Amino acid sequence: STDGGRNLSLDSIPMGLPMSDPSAWATAMNNLGMAPMGMTGQPLLPDFDPALGMMTGIPPINPMMPGLGIVPPPIPPDMPAVKEIIHCKSCTLFPPNPHLPPPATRERPPGCKTVFVGGLPENGTEQIIMEVFEQCGEVIAIRKSKKNFCHIRFAEEFMVDKALYLSGYRIRLGSSTDKKDTGRLHVDFAQARDDLYEWECRQRMLAREERHRRRLAEERFRPPSPPPVVHYSDHECSVVAEKLKDDTKFSEAIQTLLTWIERGEVNRRTANNFYSMIQSANSHIRRLVNEKAAHEKEMEEAKEKFKLALSGILVQFEQIVAVYHSASKQKAWDHFTKAQRKNISVWCKQAEEIRNIHNDELMGIRREEEMEMSDEEIEDPSEMKETEESALVSQVEALKEENDSLRWQLDAYRNEVELLKQEQGKATRDEDTTKEQQMKLLQQALQGMQKHLLKVQEEYKKREAELEKVKEDKLKIETLLENLKEQEGSTSRVCACSQEKECPVEKALSNSPVKSEREVLLVGIISTFLHVHPFGASIEYICSYLQRLDSKICTAEVEVLMTRLQNTFRQELSGVGASLEKRWKFCGFDGLKMT
Repeated sequence: STDGGRNLSLDSIPMGLPMSDPSAWATAMNNLGMAPMGMTGQPLLPDFDPALGMMTGIPPINPMMPGLGIVPPPIPPDMPAVKEIIHCKSCTLFPPNPHLPPPATRERPPGCKTVFVGGLPENGTEQIIMEVFEQCGEVIAIRKSKKNFCHIRFAEEFMVDKALYLSGYRIRLGSSTDKKDTGRLHVDFAQARDDLYEWECRQRMLAREERHRRRLAEERFRPPSPPPVVHYSDHECSVVAEKLKDDTKFSEAIQTLLTWIERGEVNRRTANNFYSMIQSANSHIRRLVNEKAAHEKEMEEAKEKFKLALSGILVQFEQIVAVYHSASKQKAWDHFTKAQRKNISVWCKQAEEIRNIHNDELMGIRREEEMEMSDEEIEDPSEMKETEESALVSQVEALKEENDSLRWQLDAYRNEVELLKQEQGKATRDEDTTKEQQMKLLQQALQGMQKHLLKVQEEYKKREAELEKVKEDKLKIETLLENLKEQEGSTSRVCACSQEKECPVEKALSNSPVKSEREVLLVGIISTFLHVHPFGASIEYICSYLQRLDSKICTAEVEVLMTRLQNTFRQELSGVGASLEKRWKFCGFDGLKMT
């Protein structure tokens, strides 16, 4: 009907859509509140629930609601799927060929509420576009271009799926057949910044709600923080001391006392107060022991009551089982029906099983008691005496501890009296302090002298050890000389001749300025040192370098050795007056040419 208003009348004729992407088509039909169906009428989602939407926040839509005439009802499997002509007030929409492939669409942007509509007639106006697409839902804005396309923004996302249903329809304005009054619609998803922004805002809001829920859950499971502990003062100390004497407030007071001690509130002034609080805490040990004994007694009484009750229950079970057995005898059994006999036998079995379980439990309790009694009987009377003696000893020790605590309190009071006396006699104490300081200084001086004497004794011992080593070396050299003399006396004449030939060499060695291997090493080291210092070095600088290698080297020995070797070392004077300085230089290369 062309005059039926702006609603599209397709409620009575079934329709379908050819599809290339079954999942996209299922999403679109699900958003319309319909069961997703294929071309042949088969359901695309077998477990679809029409009361639930696939997109969150979108309520399910009834296809028969007014204003949704373009939404087809579910298609029976035995009927063909075709689109029908849609009549509007100013135009007519003709369906596409059902055998053609469906129009292609781009990927759906997140939060898409805007569609692209192409293929509009050249004479199409915004009023005609509004007339066609307002049937899909509330239109917020239309942006029309001069090139036969436009963008339409809807209020909700599910309206876009309804608009996509019109893709492929041929539109004709009125009854005109002019080319400018016809066109083929192409509807596709459009990407709009406003849609993306609203979608991101909604996602952020959901994330905030999720974080808030998670935070509330964490706070619900988080243990409560302990109550704050007050700072120490004389008033708070007296309050805590009173609480320690009260059994109901003891746990709170002992926690406060522990916190104060850990904070370091104990000092010389507050030590007595803390000791009295610790003593009152110690007095609660006896109360706790008595409470434990009372609870143990209650537990024993409860065990006895449980045992008596269990034995009474067992007696009743025995009576019930006896009733069942007597009823099972032939005298009474023949008078019961078959169903009654079956019930009686079942009840008898159940009662016997329960009775056996309770009997085993009672026997286990009695067995444990017998074992405890046997353990007590095995104990010797000497052990009983020892336990009694240990109890007496513990009582004596408790009395001793109380006596010691009283004595310590007396000592504390005496210390306080002595402190008061000492504060009053500060003037006299100043003189004593000066004398004490003098005595300390004298003691420190004596200690320093003693340390110095110990160091001197150690050095003396070291020197004695060095002298002993030198004497041993001298004895070894003398023995070597004696051996050499004996060898010289026993040699032959040829050896004598050879000795005569070698004598000039020995004389030359004896006449040489270098007399030992140690001096040869010194000459080599000094030569290397001075070769690195071409401008020369003082004898003190050379000796400081040599003393790093051997602390026994003295300056005089080095200077005598260098004066003997005039062709190797040369002494030069530099400076004038007070800045006159003697420097030694290495001249071995020049001396080699001269010699």
